Amino acid sequence: MKIALIHDWYYVNGGAEKVVRAINEIWPNIAHYALIDFLSDKDRNDILKGQKVTTSFIQYLPTARQNHRKFLQLFPFAIESFDLSAYDIIISSSASVAKGIKVTNEQLHICYCHSPMRYAYDLYDQYIADYKKGGLKRAYVNYVLDKLRRWDQESNHRVTHFVANSNHVAERISRLYNRSAEVIYPPVDTRFYELGSAQGDYFFTASRMVSYKKMNLIIEAFNKRPDLKLIVAGDGPEERKLKAMASKNIIFEGFVDAARLRELMRGAKAFVYAAEEDFGIVPVEAMSCGIPVIALRKGGLKETIKDKVSGIFFETQSSESLSQAIHKFETLTFDSEQVRAHALPFGTTFFKSQFEKLVVEKWQNFKSQ
Repeated sequence: MKIALIHDWYYVNGGAEKVVRAINEIWPNIAHYALIDFLSDKDRNDILKGQKVTTSFIQYLPTARQNHRKFLQLFPFAIESFDLSAYDIIISSSASVAKGIKVTNEQLHICYCHSPMRYAYDLYDQYIADYKKGGLKRAYVNYVLDKLRRWDQESNHRVTHFVANSNHVAERISRLYNRSAEVIYPPVDTRFYELGSAQGDYFFTASRMVSYKKMNLIIEAFNKRPDLKLIVAGDGPEERKLKAMASKNIIFEGFVDAARLRELMRGAKAFVYAAEEDFGIVPVEAMSCGIPVIALRKGGLKETIKDKVSGIFFETQSSESLSQAIHKFETLTFDSEQVRAHALPFGTTFFKSQFEKLVVEKWQNFKSQ
């Protein structure tokens, strides 16, 4: 089997990149493609073991490194410009446009869908909120997103089989694309994220500091509880605003590497998370360290957290609801071994076994047709 993997873009080492890393470990010699690749050498070695990524023309546009999303209107054209006709199997790792790669009738295309492009559907209102109503920029963004949605719908026939990272995403694929999807949960490195020896005196959260992660709700909740210590890890465009609104009991660590992230997780009372996630790898990493999670009862987290066993939920995306959950958490006890046991089925080994089996079976069925 000659296999090519096309990923939307490489510029951070996040959850989607952990999926790529695991796939690359199954088939170490597959070819890699993406719109852009601005990874550090360290991250490229971690994800791709130093392999070269063939990129699109967007890689060379001015300011693409600083903000590739400003070229959103060019994404469909860029993804269609790749020629992958030499490969038997195309695997797309897609939360945006990678699934729209052009294929022939002789090629099997399996899309591992992290999510249908959220900014064109359920996060559309948040995406355009920064643009003035009635303004030319807002009108242009509306035009681009409308055109992108239509292309997204029309390009679905290029995918032979969808694989979703959660039942939540499978439902969205069914609703938006009228396509079925098998579910294979993304890989969590449960061997690296292991139990610690001592619990600290703080709560912990970690995320990219962007609006839809709702870090502001966590800050607001802990502003109301000066007796509780919160450590925050991560960076992003909202970092300055979040720091300005935070009280003295909240400590910002900035961006942390995996070793420091694990250290902070292993010492926390609980991991706090306010975003609605398609799956949510970081909360599962915390559970793998034996740390219970306080999370919103929506999205993929409903599939990964067992209430009052590996964490607790709050019901609405508000600081008031989160505050109530924190108060409830203080009345409960959790067994770290049970918390970790609940995370183990999401391990990397399990993902690789399931995904390899699926691809091989789909390829054999495809050849026999």
